[in-house]
Amino acid sequence: MLNILENDGVRTLHFGSSVVQGAMRVNQPNDIELEYVQQMMMWLLFRDNAAHIVQLGLGAAALTKFCYQRLSPAKVTAIELDPDVITACRNHFALPPDDGRLSVLALDAMDYVSDFSLRRSIDVLQVDLYDAQAIRPLRSTAAFYAQCASCLTATGILTINLYCDWPEHLHHIQMLQESFEAVAWLPEVHQGNIVAIAFKRSPSVDFDDLHKRAEQIQATLGLPARTWVDGLHKWMSNDEEPVQG
Repeated sequence: MLNILENDGVRTLHFGSSVVQGAMRVNQPNDIELEYVQQMMMWLLFRDNAAHIVQLGLGAAALTKFCYQRLSPAKVTAIELDPDVITACRNHFALPPDDGRLSVLALDAMDYVSDFSLRRSIDVLQVDLYDAQAIRPLRSTAAFYAQCASCLTATGILTINLYCDWPEHLHHIQMLQESFEAVAWLPEVHQGNIVAIAFKRSPSVDFDDLHKRAEQIQATLGLPARTWVDGLHKWMSNDEEPVQG
């Protein structure tokens, strides 16, 4: 059962519970309202030429709309198991119809990433898979993360929302490290959301370059990219080194 609520100009999507599955500011429908969803775009610090961006889990379509509207000519694909969520996004959250750049598919995420024809074809994967109770990420097993990695190009990047009780986050980080050369994460926001970034190939990190890139992102896309760099710097200062595969 889907519920759509609106308060102070912000429309929210719920799966029959109080848990917010997505949000949209009504007078800014193509912006990303929630901080952790903004953080799912931190891959922009490391590349700006993604040709194919995929969201696993549609939510209120914030990432899908943003990538489609602001990152042309990239192809954008969203995978959502529940057709009713797709319909709700089209009717209430300003999700455009499919066209040559946008495809929204009613599929299971594991089935999608297991498709052999997708091997090494996706530049960026954004994973946000939860049910109504949002107790822990769905489909998030070592096998699932391995399939995600196999879909990515050699320099592909995955971002994922890890909303679960600590230290379960670490279990997911460890599974990601089995299939990705480097994994990092930002500090917790929204009472439990931790967004991680996983690199198919370990990047060369220069924080001066990241700060410059963050300034460009803030100026052109309006995303709070400086806070992402600060979060990554905090992660590094805690002696959390990327694990090599």
